[in-house]
Amino acid sequence: MSYRVAVASKEGVAVDEHFGHAKHFSIYSVGEAGCSLIEKREVDHYCLGGHGDRSALEKILDTIEDCDAVLVARVGDGPAEKLRKRGVEPVADYPWEEVEPALIAWFSSLVAGEGVA
Repeated sequence: MSYRVAVASKEGVAVDEHFGHAKHFSIYSVGEAGCSLIEKREVDHYCLGGHGDRSALEKILDTIEDCDAVLVARVGDGPAEKLRKRGVEPVADYPWEEVEPALIAWFSSLVAGEGVA
């Protein structure tokens, strides 16, 4: 079984972007065989210095709602709740870690029954 995971990363190297500041999400397939980049999806960031653009947030949610999880450096409580309602688990457990090792660690914790945070 494989999972589809969105990753917020500035340069595609590390999980180093706040959910609300992301300009794109890299979409990966993650499973027993490892992980592979599927595509990049462009979005308009919605965090506007203390408040958010609700229409931009809805577009971001629409853009990644086919994913099982999203790895981010940080995510606010409001967006995290909206993600969960769409079936996308927000994961902020791997900030500043390299993308592929973070994805493998996330998958390993899922398989081990630890779930995702």
